[in-house]
Amino acid sequence: MTDDRFARSFGSAVDAYERGRPGYPDAVAAALVPDGTALVVDVGAGTGKFTRSLLGRAAEVVAVEPDPAMRARLADLLPTVRALDGTGEAVPLPDGAADVVTVAQSWHWVDRAAGAAEAWRVLRPGGTLGLVWNVRDETRPWAARVGAIVAQPEARTGQQVQPLVGPPFDAGVHETVRWTHEQDRGAFLDAIASRSYVIVLPEDERRAVLDAVRRVVDEDPETAGRPTIPVDYVAHVHRYVRS
Repeated sequence: MTDDRFARSFGSAVDAYERGRPGYPDAVAAALVPDGTALVVDVGAGTGKFTRSLLGRAAEVVAVEPDPAMRARLADLLPTVRALDGTGEAVPLPDGAADVVTVAQSWHWVDRAAGAAEAWRVLRPGGTLGLVWNVRDETRPWAARVGAIVAQPEARTGQQVQPLVGPPFDAGVHETVRWTHEQDRGAFLDAIASRSYVIVLPEDERRAVLDAVRRVVDEDPETAGRPTIPVDYVAHVHRYVRS
């Protein structure tokens, strides 16, 4: 089970989340959603960062999000998407309704056994469950310094790159997509501020973390003085098929 303090913290930072969180390269959605797909259900959709990637790839996209503030922002930004109140363990759709269920950046908040059973229920036979994580690549020296600043135990909660989806699913297929997001400095700080382990910190500790990250991007030779900074990611894509 996950710590509900973190799982339910995002609505209080919805503006920073929307400004700072990156989207996903097109190759991620392409790996999960084949041509001719009728219905994709994006679970734990937040403000719709991955939902955007799904538009145009299926006849219908439905977003499922438990946080009312996040769900409201998604509905404002993506008015053609049905935004439903639900969780990975309780998706408000009938049995066999979906061709694809995606869970981007949020499977670690889901009870794995209950979430797998619910995805199996919602998917039609032959449908796909796709789990996605954007994980910051800390190869660049400045990125490694930022990683060291935010390396509280909770910081790694969302960086599971080998998630386990148990029965009734068989073993899945894992692939990676490396990409670079050119991001303005303020948005990068918003991305840090929107992490659950930063949101729940006492205000003085939260400010200290953000000030330390700001100093890195202000002072490192690779980022100092640049209007945008190169943030490297590895998108991990895990695909499971319902028999």
